[in-house]
Amino acid sequence: MPTLKNPPSVWTDGTLSLLTQGYAWLPDRMRASADGTVRTRLFGRRTVALRGPEAVVFFYDELHVRRRAALPDPVLDTLFGQGAVHTLDGAAHRARKAMFMSLLTDGKGVQALREHLLLRWREAVGRWRGVPPEEPVVLFDETARVLALAVCDWTGVPVTGEGGARLARDCVAMVDGFATAGPRHLRARHARKRQEEELGELIVRVREQRETAPDGSALDVVARHRDADGAVLDPHTAAVELLNIIRPTVAIAWFATFAAHALHRWPEHRGPLRGDVSGRLAADFAHEVRRFYPFAPFVGGLAARDLQWRGETVPAGTMLLLDLYGQNHDPQLWAHPYRFDPHRYGSGESLRHLVPQGGGEAAEGHRCPGEDITVTLLAALVTELAGLDVSVPDQDLAIPLSRMPTLPRSGFRFHLA
Repeated sequence: MPTLKNPPSVWTDGTLSLLTQGYAWLPDRMRASADGTVRTRLFGRRTVALRGPEAVVFFYDELHVRRRAALPDPVLDTLFGQGAVHTLDGAAHRARKAMFMSLLTDGKGVQALREHLLLRWREAVGRWRGVPPEEPVVLFDETARVLALAVCDWTGVPVTGEGGARLARDCVAMVDGFATAGPRHLRARHARKRQEEELGELIVRVREQRETAPDGSALDVVARHRDADGAVLDPHTAAVELLNIIRPTVAIAWFATFAAHALHRWPEHRGPLRGDVSGRLAADFAHEVRRFYPFAPFVGGLAARDLQWRGETVPAGTMLLLDLYGQNHDPQLWAHPYRFDPHRYGSGESLRHLVPQGGGEAAEGHRCPGEDITVTLLAALVTELAGLDVSVPDQDLAIPLSRMPTLPRSGFRFHLA
């Protein structure tokens, strides 16, 4: 079999282009590729980027791609944490992943989290009613705080109102700073260190019975979990994994803000959502928010051995990327991909092609196990947002694709009418 073509112009380093172009970098390179495969270098490492249903199957095959040593330290020190489940493979990964699956895919548990969210959201709405017109509510900031309080209620992590606000700010900083350098990255590192230390101390107190963890709560399950080797997690790793439940839940604030942006741009969806008794339209609206708006640009891993991809050899150790943003806007998979249309899922377009948080199977592979929670909570927030009578003052609602992760520049400011 031929090896991957490697003229010097193909394997030039694309790191600077990625950092300046953001979400557009990989889709642009895909469009310029004759065979739907991008060959480049990132941070000096040979990198091959793939897209499409066939690529999803290929990428999530454990015999093809490994995660151990795939994620650079700057990402682990901000977004995921050192020793996280994202860095494991094989039996070690399956044992750790099973813990997450037991917590994040249980229907009753997910609905309980939804109830905590709605309670905290409605408390916040009551507070917003007293906000003077000259001080608009910033939806992104407020939703992050609501989500932080709700997920702590659900996980059994004790926080006060101000503690919830600080946790929300730290979780936002971790997500906001993982894909950049400079002050944002430093804030992310400091935020993760602070939260890992606090949660690590909480884990120790629970194990020493100086703190009570509700039976079956995430705090209880993580504190008691034993890995594939039969050993309990050390306090730091336990804190990392507890934070890997809390942080992604707070990150739903990005999707909620995009949902408000969509309702503002296309207000014709408000009425149907208000009358959506079954919740089906709210779920489809949530799916379309996750497809249409930019969140994760791609996911990566390392070739576990010499691989064959479309008749060419990908050498072991090559960085492999799966193009998420590009696949979610691929005209071969989606009719009018740059049109926001929550009705597309009822008209034959397949959710199997939707990969905003990765692809594959959550139970056995590396797909995010929290997608059920994301869709459930986002659908609930979509319904609540559609039901609010708001006025939206003039502001900068542009969503810059050069920034990762991105957001409407204003954070979406509004007043309750």
